[in-house]
Amino acid sequence: MDRVRAVEAALADAIATAVTPATPVALRPGSPLGAADGPTVAEALAAYEDQLTSRAIDVLARRLRADGTGYYTISSAGHEDNVALGALTRPSDPAFLHYRSGAFFLARARQAGAALAAIDDVVCSLLANRDDPVARGRHKVWGSRERWVVPQTSTIGSHLPKAVGTALAIDRRRATRVSPAASADVPADAIAVVSFGDASLNHATSQTAVNAARWSRRNGAPTPVLFVCEDNGLGISVATPPGWVERSVSHLPDLVYVQARGEFDEVWAAVAHAVEVTREQRRPVFLHLETVRLWGHAGSDVEQAYRDPAAIQADEQRDPLLRTARQLLGTGAATREELEALVDRCRWVVRERAEPLIGIPPLTTREEVLAPLAPHRPAAIRAEGSARPLDPDARARLHPRGLPESAMAASERTLAAAICATLHDELLRRPEALVFGEDVAVKGGVYGVTGGLRDRFGPRRVFDTLLDETSILGLAQGAALLGFLPIPEIQYLAYLHNALDQLRGEAASTSFFSDGRFTSPMVVRIAGLAYQKGFGGHFHNDHALAAIREIPGIALVVPSRPDDAAALLRGACAMAATDGRVVVMVEPIALYHERDLHTAGDGGWLATVPPPDQLLLPGEVGVHGDGTALAIVTYGNGLRMSLRVAERLRATGVASRVVDLRWLAPLPTDAVRAEVQGCRAVLVVDECRASGGIADAVVADLAEAGIGLPVASVRAADSYVPLGPAADTVLVTEEQIADAAHRMCR
Repeated sequence: MDRVRAVEAALADAIATAVTPATPVALRPGSPLGAADGPTVAEALAAYEDQLTSRAIDVLARRLRADGTGYYTISSAGHEDNVALGALTRPSDPAFLHYRSGAFFLARARQAGAALAAIDDVVCSLLANRDDPVARGRHKVWGSRERWVVPQTSTIGSHLPKAVGTALAIDRRRATRVSPAASADVPADAIAVVSFGDASLNHATSQTAVNAARWSRRNGAPTPVLFVCEDNGLGISVATPPGWVERSVSHLPDLVYVQARGEFDEVWAAVAHAVEVTREQRRPVFLHLETVRLWGHAGSDVEQAYRDPAAIQADEQRDPLLRTARQLLGTGAATREELEALVDRCRWVVRERAEPLIGIPPLTTREEVLAPLAPHRPAAIRAEGSARPLDPDARARLHPRGLPESAMAASERTLAAAICATLHDELLRRPEALVFGEDVAVKGGVYGVTGGLRDRFGPRRVFDTLLDETSILGLAQGAALLGFLPIPEIQYLAYLHNALDQLRGEAASTSFFSDGRFTSPMVVRIAGLAYQKGFGGHFHNDHALAAIREIPGIALVVPSRPDDAAALLRGACAMAATDGRVVVMVEPIALYHERDLHTAGDGGWLATVPPPDQLLLPGEVGVHGDGTALAIVTYGNGLRMSLRVAERLRATGVASRVVDLRWLAPLPTDAVRAEVQGCRAVLVVDECRASGGIADAVVADLAEAGIGLPVASVRAADSYVPLGPAADTVLVTEEQIADAAHRMCR
């Protein structure tokens, strides 16, 4: 606390020793503080009050931590000039904030008439108590549904792609009918604001977001996103080279660069210009805000261990509160007595409002903590689906010259055609649905799954993106926040991994860290799994699902048969729309165009798409056969192989049943237990890698349930998938399944 006290003392000294006009200047509240495009006196004093309040909260946070009652001490001290952003943007401009954005948060709350309530919000968050109105103590976040501050936990720029997606979605709504409930309070001229540090700018995710915004602008899409780099010259202990941010960004085409530095009126004017350009020109702007970091990175960071004391003290003299106090006094905007009283009042208000909040308990049960993570209301989901009937005449009205069989007729289809037909119908009955990704529009997808959709629904609803999975998932999140139902496609499962944090750290956590006040509903389609013949090797035959399954709150579904795929995709869309869920559907590439099951030409893998009101939800398994000698539990490509093995068993007099899991997260454990009851043995066929696959979880659940049956598994090797015939040496084969089945049925 020594440096904290030194900074507080320096502020008192600055006020006491500042040069003031020899003759008092009677500035009116509406008079400019300095330059004509700077703040008025009234605006400057209000902003200074928010800066002082933010600083007082930072001091309180350290004291609470020292007392053992607080849990988070990364402060906004030195970054308080972001107050200008809070004052000059609107509460209807979606904001994704850096963790040093205290003054911004308070200024935005002031606009909404909630200045005191915002203090309570922040203090409750510091205390991790259940009265925190945003995260209910789950994490210290800046957040407010009413003031469009979307909670972020990012420290490495992972929130930037979401901000770009929101900016793109704001303008896309103009030509798309969207349910108003999620975004009626975001006007057509809103902008997205995202703040981050100079060190975070170097992260690949930040670079991706800036690139995506520029790419979109170059392609003619309105992209009103304001990137705010709060440059304090440090990334924890690593210094940013002088001039690095400006040299890295200022020359980039399709991006307006604005630097904010100097006196407070100059900072204000620069911020006002950046906001105006973003709003009026609907283009990406990069605001480079010069700041200083006081008191180390966080409460546990002892910066004296890696910084020279003289450098620390020099930074303390650059404290924006000192500079602004001197300007307010030097212009006659305030007297010493007025500023001293303002400092005392802000500190007193924070202490007084914090006192009754100390001691409020945190969330105390597992159920309370998990409540917003993965809501699942089957009755409401089915009701939502029923409330979106598919008008039988709608297709004809939309497409008077008719549609190809794959999207219109009720004949038997392949898996790919069934998914395409279902996407068509979901787009038709859900005007808020969007389908996008690499090659999905003009080409119709690498495997033709989205063929024809762009022609039928237009480029506003079915469109191609740049080749970047992080941007695709960022766009999905931004669109979801504004009431769309995104259905993005990731071209191959192996391509997901460099963007996985957009699901793990961002989309799936949105509801958890906002107590359900914000959600990121989406259905992410991914072509994946193995068994493609003559193509690709590992990067087109990725058969690892563990990285998706471990994400809290995620729903993961793997369709195998065409009829199931239609009902599962409908269920996924209804889940996302009703409960705000993130649903991932991994589609087995090798089964996309499969037609036969047992013999060539038998058409055993074709199926009729069920009526539009039929959907499948988590917990509902597929059961093929009713034999009791053996239950084979599987999914994906394993279903087709297991059905072929079951036919071979039948020919030898062994009656079995095959249980298709369908949903891999959450696993349908109750349904599996019910289906294997009465059987003499259970075989789990897991086409994914042995470590981290599905078999571990299924076998463990059956053991813990005391099922009392012999249980075995067939799994792929812990290996990448090699090219060509060598793949058969590491993948699960039909012969391995048959051998295991025969052993268990002896």
